[in-house]
Amino acid sequence: MQQVSTTRSFGGEQQVWRHDSAATGTPMTFAIYIPDHEAGAKLPVLWWLSGLTCTHENAMTKGHYQQACAEHGIAFICPDTSPRGEDVPDDETYDFGQGAGFYVNATQDPWAKHFHMRRYVEEELPALVAEHFPLDMERQAITGHSMGGHGALTVSLRNQGRFRSTGAFSPIVSPLNCPWGEKALGGYLGDDRSAWREYDACALIEEGARLDHLRVEQGMADDFLVEQLKTHLLAEACEKAGMEADIRLHDGYDHSFFFISTFIADHIAWHAEHLKA
Repeated sequence: MQQVSTTRSFGGEQQVWRHDSAATGTPMTFAIYIPDHEAGAKLPVLWWLSGLTCTHENAMTKGHYQQACAEHGIAFICPDTSPRGEDVPDDETYDFGQGAGFYVNATQDPWAKHFHMRRYVEEELPALVAEHFPLDMERQAITGHSMGGHGALTVSLRNQGRFRSTGAFSPIVSPLNCPWGEKALGGYLGDDRSAWREYDACALIEEGARLDHLRVEQGMADDFLVEQLKTHLLAEACEKAGMEADIRLHDGYDHSFFFISTFIADHIAWHAEHLKA
């Protein structure tokens, strides 16, 4: 691995690293915040999966998570949202291709060569950070925003028991039922909609997957709420399954990092309660 940068922040180090990925066949970059800690201690981990058009940097510079993570002694990791590079296929729209990996393992050409973000965030990157940083991988939590909220929900539902708590800000809860999902899953996975279900939180819950601690933050002035996010579908799926979910609706807030930064400290404090030994 190559360290790109390290910056002192709230009694910790905000670092950026780059490494060659076997999952994507490209260099990948991620951010990690490591609060100060006693020698030999291992820190609980909160993963953040970012949304459309984002890199590792958006949450790092706009999310304002560092102070809360320092207070609770939590490491915070922000992967990139897709493979990148001149040899990586792309699309001229913001919601497909580079910057829009949707946390799937693509099966369709030309995407299948590099777009294996599911494998990257579920397998490769956790193994890498466990080897190189003082992390307690028995105490993990996950959250994310928009496309990354979709990623957080589905990664946790597919890996039941790995994460002590699961959160999301403004998540795409059912890609099977929105234009963003139709475009991305159709493009990466093909026309067989049955293959999409493992990337749809509502479908996973319908098929029996469960989470012990789930919290969603959703702004009610979000321009994408009605057409793309459809938070009510997640609420209905959880109610039908008898699965407890804390879905918090915030009047007046939109889809932006202004919304995220307003509630991130409280959101991290909630995860911290579940990450305590």
